Amino acid sequence: MIPAPFEYIAAESPGHALELLADYGDEAKLLAGGHSLLPMMKLRLATPAVLIDIGRLEQLAGVQADDGELVIGATTRHADLAAAELVRAEAPLLAYAAAQVGDPQIRHRGTIGGSLSHADPAADLPMALVALGGSVEIQGPGGSRVVAADDFFQGFFETALGPDELLSAVRVPRRPGVPWGYQKFVRRSNDWAIVGVAVVDGRIALANMGATPLRATAAERALAEGASPAAAAEHAADGTSPGEDMHADREYRRHLARVLTRRALEHQTG
Repeated sequence: MIPAPFEYIAAESPGHALELLADYGDEAKLLAGGHSLLPMMKLRLATPAVLIDIGRLEQLAGVQADDGELVIGATTRHADLAAAELVRAEAPLLAYAAAQVGDPQIRHRGTIGGSLSHADPAADLPMALVALGGSVEIQGPGGSRVVAADDFFQGFFETALGPDELLSAVRVPRRPGVPWGYQKFVRRSNDWAIVGVAVVDGRIALANMGATPLRATAAERALAEGASPAAAAEHAADGTSPGEDMHADREYRRHLARVLTRRALEHQTG
């Protein structure tokens, strides 16, 4: 498949990228790694007239500690995130999730900001960020703002990002030594999750159980009230609205959510 014609512009700075977004409006899309946007363009599900490349902006890459949080630049590659010693030590669930994305080629080009902005409810990193209780930094013409992960994902491929804004960084709490668990059911190792579960510090997040990555709040409450992992996991699918496709119907996804949540809770590491 061949995408529709488009103009390509390499942004010189985050400010320049915002200026270009303001100039071109809805006709423009930001490009980082391209592994989410370009396949959609090839299928003509997305037809931007202008691509604004921010993938080479060093100001938007890297990992650093900021008091009780890690701050991760939006254009940090999945492979770099998975290998970063600071992330592996202080937010190991996030490093592990980054290592599960696609295959090596995708991990060496795809970015955390791109994955979160794309907001696929079956993706690894949105689920991980929700489980960690993280947040995102957003830059726009009115300045910067921080949005919690629970509020950032608003619908199927929809986020709190405005058309004139860019996701500049990701923030996650520093939690060295806190137990965590991660389970994902797939047909092949590099596929999207049919269902995924991430747990850390009493928070449970689900992938592909609705239009956004979801909190398993009923299971979280059961745990907080003293239920065993097995008993709490029985509530993992409560309140969810999974879809149906060639891989699984709704009831099978609900079954997987319960099974994977139990495994994630019973086999935590850290």
